[in-house]
Amino acid sequence: MLDTAASMLTEMPVAQVSLNELSRRVGLAKSNVLRYFESREAVLLDLLDVACREWTDYLEGALASGVDAHAPPRERGDQVVAVLAASLADRPVLCDLTSSQAAVLERNVSPDVAAEFKRTAVANVGKIAALVHAHVPELSGNDAPRFAAYCVMTTGAIWTHAQPSAAMLAAYEADPSLAAMRIDFEVSLREMLEVVLSGLLARASA
Repeated sequence: MLDTAASMLTEMPVAQVSLNELSRRVGLAKSNVLRYFESREAVLLDLLDVACREWTDYLEGALASGVDAHAPPRERGDQVVAVLAASLADRPVLCDLTSSQAAVLERNVSPDVAAEFKRTAVANVGKIAALVHAHVPELSGNDAPRFAAYCVMTTGAIWTHAQPSAAMLAAYEADPSLAAMRIDFEVSLREMLEVVLSGLLARASA
C-alpha cells in the first residue's frame, strides 16, 4: 500500500492523492484500506517516515565521502550542506511530503497517529543531528539538533516556493522580469542552510 502511494506521488503532488484512487490501485475497497490506515493523511505520514529513514540511511555514506575531515569548520559545514541539499533535490517525494506535513498531513489524524508520527520524526531529526555533529563537532550545545530541525522546516518551505503553479509559469513566460522570482530548489536550500550553519558556528566560537 505504501509502495503504491509512493508510486502515485511520482505522478502527482500530495494534494491530488486520494484514498479512492489509492484503493483502486491496490485493488481493495476503500473500507478495507481504512482497516489499516485511518485516513489518507495517515498513509502519507507513514510514507513520509519511511522516506525520511531511507534518506538518513543514505546520508551516512554520502557525508563520509563528501566531507573532508581535515578541512576547516566553515568549509566542512558547507560540504555537509552541499550533501544535504543535493540528496534532498534527488528526493522530490520526500520534499513534497515534508512541505505538506504541518499544513495538511497532520490535520486529519487521531491523537494516537499524530503522537506516533511525532516520535518517529523526532528520532529522524536526531539521526540527522548526529550525522551533522559527527562531521562538524564544533557545533555547541543543542546546535546540531537545532540545525537538523531547521533543515527539515526549510526544505518544506523552499520546496513549496520552487513548485510554481501553471498560472505562475505562464506569468513568468509572459513577463521575463518576473522570471527572476522563480527559484531553484537545490541552490536556494544550499544557500539558506549555509547561512544557518555558518551562523551557528560563529555563535559557538564567540
